Amino acid sequence: MPRHNRPGRDRHGRAEQPDLSAVSGWAHSESGPDGEWLVRTVPGSHATKTYRCPGCDHEIRPGTPHVVVWPADETGSAADRRHWHRTCWDARTRRRPNRRW
Repeated sequence: MPRHNRPGRDRHGRAEQPDLSAVSGWAHSESGPDGEWLVRTVPGSHATKTYRCPGCDHEIRPGTPHVVVWPADETGSAADRRHWHRTCWDARTRRRPNRRW
């Protein structure tokens, strides 16, 4: 009998829920030794400008999926947002940023 691949379903046949932060631009909170942060996933289809990642100091080109991060406390504003490569953001505790916020 041929195998039927069913994308979007787990082993038990339940539909997987999409990551709302990736689909809708909603932010989720992340905590680490460096504080509380709000993180929003930017899919490649919505990335239209060039940004510089503070983790590696390389450009994030248009069309590249990445994350936007800002402090979770009430003092954080739009001016505090930074665009990071996802891997650089995940590795931020293991190395220091190349640039100052």
